[in-house]
Amino acid sequence: MIQLGLSLLLDEKRNIINHRQVGLITNQTGVNENLDRNMGLLSDFCCISALFSPEHGFFGSAQDGQKVNSSIDKERLIPVHSLYGDRRKPTQEMVDGLDMLIYDIQDVGSRFYTYISTLLLSMGTASECDIDFIVLDRPNPIGGNLVEGNILDPDFQSFVGPYPIPIRHGMTVGELALLFRAETDLDLALTVVPMKGWERWMWFDQTGLPWVPPSPNMPTVDTATLYPGMCLIEGTNLSEGRGTTKPFEWIGAPWIDGCDLAKKLNQLALNGVLFRQIHFKPEFSKYAKEMCSGVQVHIIDRLTARPTEISLHLISTIMASYPDQFEFRSRFFNLLTGTDQIQEALLNSKSVTEISQSWQPKNTQFDKKRQAHFIY
Repeated sequence: MIQLGLSLLLDEKRNIINHRQVGLITNQTGVNENLDRNMGLLSDFCCISALFSPEHGFFGSAQDGQKVNSSIDKERLIPVHSLYGDRRKPTQEMVDGLDMLIYDIQDVGSRFYTYISTLLLSMGTASECDIDFIVLDRPNPIGGNLVEGNILDPDFQSFVGPYPIPIRHGMTVGELALLFRAETDLDLALTVVPMKGWERWMWFDQTGLPWVPPSPNMPTVDTATLYPGMCLIEGTNLSEGRGTTKPFEWIGAPWIDGCDLAKKLNQLALNGVLFRQIHFKPEFSKYAKEMCSGVQVHIIDRLTARPTEISLHLISTIMASYPDQFEFRSRFFNLLTGTDQIQEALLNSKSVTEISQSWQPKNTQFDKKRQAHFIY
């Protein structure tokens, strides 16, 4: 089993936090290898004066996009500041009296998963208020080798696209913090406490760690594997499987013939993936309580599968088969992809191969650039 940054801090570097007034940015994933909560472990050595929670809330129970109100921790009687409510960046008032912020949240390795937006904005507050910032590193659950998808165009920067990196960036949150500080010239006292034993080839299920779902619709490592591609379905009128037991694996709509769709997609012979006809009825979200037909996306070789390209093939195939029914949610799709060029290319019937080739040169540059911030 690998050792998390949280445990390394407590075992070897606790002097960093001794007697400090700390704001802890975390949620239900902030546990050690034995599932003990970080808050209790850290408070033996420092004074945790405030908590900060990302999207989905401190307990990870709120659905995507659902506003979360700030509250009071009933056990410690300290504020729990929501960073997915009226504010998404910690304010000076929230950090008043603190001399350190600690970030300890499990990410899933995709640009549009908003926890790294919270990381970047919180680093900004720490810089502005002259507060030390510590990142307790955790694994990238889908590995640290592969880079996939286009780099975000700054014109489409948003909370689901905080920085010009590829959709699948192949970095840990600690490495991203180093990159953010270097490239934004943040005047920030940043410390990344690394893991021990993690290597770039590792997927989460190879670490020996228990999987704590980072959000309600991220139940398994398989979900995280598909997420860099299937999250794009949110920017369409297709169901991405929210409201079912297989979010981001079940894709469909009431007007789709799943048998025909599975046949057409399997005929493409895409690397590392097979498609199976399914029927499902979401309990909430798109097409709630309606019977949908579509496909389950089965990753059979996660080393060769490219989820972003798989998603574009799926969308392209449905567009061709159901031109009168399929629709983009144009603005949101563009925010997720970080550009308007992919939607435009699909509408103009460009091939997915041509689309994916267009982002390769910049990805090659990013792959080289990111290595300057590698810890592992």
